[in-house]
Amino acid sequence: MPGHDPNHVAVARAVGAGLARAKLGLVYGGGRIGLMGAVADAAMEAGGEVIGVIPDFLMQREVAHRGATDLEVVDTMHQRKQRMVELSGAFLTLPGGFGTFDETVEIITWRQLGLHDKPILILDAGGWAKALLGLFETAIAQGFAREETRRLFEVVPDAETALARLTSLPASSTATATELA
Repeated sequence: MPGHDPNHVAVARAVGAGLARAKLGLVYGGGRIGLMGAVADAAMEAGGEVIGVIPDFLMQREVAHRGATDLEVVDTMHQRKQRMVELSGAFLTLPGGFGTFDETVEIITWRQLGLHDKPILILDAGGWAKALLGLFETAIAQGFAREETRRLFEVVPDAETALARLTSLPASSTATATELA
């Protein structure tokens, strides 16, 4: 679902087109609907490389994006996430729902555990991430997470800042950027 604010679709499209212009590939969940579809469509329209990773059981449910440069079909959600991590040099969370929350928290946790050391950006378009970030702060304030966990991710306010940050990373970090939405 693209959400109620049409600005979120505009942000997703700006990210997709910006990634393509910067010659950064997109690795994402493989769907053609909602914000995932919007970011992928914009990247492809701008001539970018788009790799979708989708579990077989979601091929019809999420309406797999057949226009992606490459569409990898895996068996499970866990394999999807693992494959996206393998293919990505950095992670960018766009506004989304429960799947986005799951993937964002998991990729931050994997970094905390030392399973990767790739940049993680959370795009707080229109204040979308305010409650999620508040949850992180509550975990820190109540002693469930350490103060230094704040350094595991960065918060950016808009597509332009996200793209500037992604393009400023070392080339090995930005071979692809994963959109977690």
